[in-house]
This record gives sequence, structure tokens and C-alpha cells, in this order.
Amino acid sequence: MMTSWPKIILFGDSITQFSFGEGGWGAFIADKLQRKCDVVNRGLSGYNTSLAKLALPRLLPKSQIPQVSVLTLFMGANDASLEKLNPQQYISVSSYVANMKAMIDYLQEGGLEASKIVLITPPPIYGEGWKKHCQTTYGVAQNRTNANTGLYAKACCTVAKDLGIEVLDIYTIMQQEPKWERYLLDGLHLSPDGNQFLGEQLWKMLEPKTRDMPMQLPDWKDVDPNNPEEALLK
Repeated sequence: MMTSWPKIILFGDSITQFSFGEGGWGAFIADKLQRKCDVVNRGLSGYNTSLAKLALPRLLPKSQIPQVSVLTLFMGANDASLEKLNPQQYISVSSYVANMKAMIDYLQEGGLEASKIVLITPPPIYGEGWKKHCQTTYGVAQNRTNANTGLYAKACCTVAKDLGIEVLDIYTIMQQEPKWERYLLDGLHLSPDGNQFLGEQLWKMLEPKTRDMPMQLPDWKDVDPNNPEEALLK
């Protein structure tokens, strides 16, 4: 009989998808919760909130929501593209807000309490780094700015306040650090230092929500070698 383990869902864009790489913030969280729950990466590179809103029911049917202990919703970096330079990913601030609320409504309709949802704002943009990356990698002009991304970060915080949901304002707290641009690999995505920084900040919020999770299955020292069935099959 398979044991149904609690789940923490990391839902977002490429910054979430890449978070299980070496030194990634998602791997950091999974390491903290070894054998207590499944930390599930549902990052979708390139997605904005309009696409994510449509994908969410497929990735997390309502029948599975009761198994979720915490869900992080980390979107906005693609929505904040400049409309004229990247219309395929651009989403207006008002539409971003509506999409975020629609996804939260879906989760709550499935039974996920507000206390089990954590919003994460898009991180800041280091303009010079992202400009260089856009030019050398894609041959295009810089299609995101820090000021514009800040509008989406502020909107994310407003959604959280309106709905009584916790938010990690990584946009603000990252820029409070000296030489914060070191946290960004290419001006947008997280560097090793950025992954560590985000992981540590997020863990401060997740630790109180998960500290009472029991270890799954008995410790091997508590299993009677002459009668392991008693501990493992009951």
C-alpha cells in the first residue's frame, strides 16, 4: 500500500523550473524537508499568468488539492515584459492581478486555505545584465526593466494583502542587499547566490508551516528485524 505523502507545490515560471538545478532554491527547500513531504516542481519556463491560469487545473486537479500542505505562486517576471518589445509574453498589470486572483480562487475552491498559499513577487531586473543577455543570446533589445517589474511586484503584494495571503517580496528585500545584482545570473534569472538568498528567505516562511510535519515511515532502528511487517504494513 502506497503512503500518500503531504506535498509542497512550487508553481511558477522558469525561475521555479530551474530551481531544482544544482544549488537551486527549490532543491534547498526539498533538502530541508527530507522524508517529511514531497516538494514538487511545477515551474513552466516562459509562462505568464494567462498561460499559468489555464495550466493550473491540469497540473493540480481539484481532487489533489487536499494533499497540498503549501503552495508557492511565483509569477510575474514574464508578464512584466515590455509590450512593444515582447508582446507574446507581456500581460498588463490589471490582467496580472486578475489572473493571480483567479488562480488563488481555484485553489481555495479546492479547499486550500489562505494560510497554505505563499506568493512570491518577481525578482528585480539588473538592466545592464539583462540588456547584454538579450543582445548576445537572442539578438534583441532589452525587453524588461527594473522599474516596470516593480509595478508587478507591488501588484503581487497588493493581491496578497487583499486576500490575506503571505507574500515574499523578493523584489524589495533583494535590492536592500549590497551589490544585489550578484543575485542575478543574466539580469533576470537567479545566480547561485540568488538561489541561496531566495531559499533562505522562503524557508523563514515555510519552516513554521512545516515544523510539525512528522517523519514519514518509522526510523529503521525502530523496526523489529524479526517482524518488520508490524511497523511497515500496519
